Amino acid sequence: MVLNAEDRRLLQASVGKLCCRFEELGSDALNRMFVAFPSTKTYFPHFNMTPGSKDILHHGEKVAKALENALKHLDNVRGELCQLSDLHAYNLRVDPVNFQLLGKCFHVALATHLRGEYNACTHLAWDKFWEVVADLLCEKYR
Repeated sequence: MVLNAEDRRLLQASVGKLCCRFEELGSDALNRMFVAFPSTKTYFPHFNMTPGSKDILHHGEKVAKALENALKHLDNVRGELCQLSDLHAYNLRVDPVNFQLLGKCFHVALATHLRGEYNACTHLAWDKFWEVVADLLCEKYR
């Protein structure tokens, strides 16, 4: 999936509107994923799964920072996510479908935080971005 200039503009505008709340968005998406898809909890047996726990907040921050970094380097998303791809495929052995599930939850978190500004075009841009991210994180599994 190729991100066109308008997609890139919409993604950057979304991140700009979220400002310093991007890390909060990551933990919100994780909380939603754990509630909506309980099987994803199996990869975090050592976590306190209470919504808003320090474990979820910390990991959500890590997820958000990785995504934010990828968004800053849209011309080299593969390079930005290479280490995460290796980690998830070789060390953590996360089921690749979980990346798509997190993407779905991230959409809901974005819609919640951006409200009316999360329109169809913005949703499509984020959907394209998540497809790129999920594909890259899954490519080491092949």
